[in-house]
Amino acid sequence: MPSTKHTERDHTYRTERSIGSAPASNRPMSISEIQASYAEYADWLHRFEVVDRAVTGRYRHARFSDVSGRVIDVACGTGTNFRYLPESVDLVGIDISPEMLAKADEQLADLGLDGTLQQMDAQNLAFPDDSFDTVISALSTCTFPDPVAALQEMERVCKPDGTIRLVEHGRSDVGPIARYQDWRADAHYAKTGCRWTQEPREIVADAGLSVQDTTTGLFGTITTFDIDPNE
Repeated sequence: MPSTKHTERDHTYRTERSIGSAPASNRPMSISEIQASYAEYADWLHRFEVVDRAVTGRYRHARFSDVSGRVIDVACGTGTNFRYLPESVDLVGIDISPEMLAKADEQLADLGLDGTLQQMDAQNLAFPDDSFDTVISALSTCTFPDPVAALQEMERVCKPDGTIRLVEHGRSDVGPIARYQDWRADAHYAKTGCRWTQEPREIVADAGLSVQDTTTGLFGTITTFDIDPNE
């Protein structure tokens, strides 16, 4: 759907700046490749969630627990974010993977929450401009073939007086951890399609988003954002 908020949008990902020089990650995975990877890992990720909550739960809670209105969780995966949302929100979750959405549906049932789940490409959201009061996403831009396009789609569907909340991961600011990430970046990407040395702040800046607040934690590997959509 054409955007009225971005009259010109470059859908070519800035590889050298935002991905780095790891050979495998120089070629973003296709949508079909991402779907195949998620089909393999959906069950594992669902079972791994208890560990995820211990590691990233406080960051998700800090950014997502006070949102309101109609909320879209972009690349919702297995529904990890759902437990951090107020029960009063009108929730829509989208993901490219049917296997992930099946686990997300289980998550809704387990939590006793109402929500609508749809299979959809984050880079081409099938919603009109200004459809949501809040857009959330967590640990997702590392897998999008074009994360800049996906972030600009998040902005497009967010109301001008709404908010975009992100929890992302990237290269650590602690030397030994960063060096390990650099060493394993290519193998990690080839296996999972995740660019874990990506710099979230650079991606957000490339998308032209207006950051109101940002925090970093977990040895610099987690970065969170509170973003106002541009009118």
